[in-house]
Amino acid sequence: MVSPTWRLRVDPRRCIGSGICAGAAPKHFVLVDGLSTPVAELIAPAGPVTDAAESCPVEAITVRDTTDDRLIAPEP
Repeated sequence: MVSPTWRLRVDPRRCIGSGICAGAAPKHFVLVDGLSTPVAELIAPAGPVTDAAESCPVEAITVRDTTDDRLIAPEP
């Protein structure tokens, strides 16, 4: 059985650089030139990543399952 993988994306047009994501999931997000950037696009599922996506004040972060492209966070 294949382990699940998530795809992280940050929309640079929406990101305001609040840093909440880097604080919630420092292993997964960093601020570069004032904008959030995923450390890696593909990751193993991790709770702090969904917390970061749900906490983003402008919903710039999306987390999707790579097997079916299902949106995991933020919740619709």
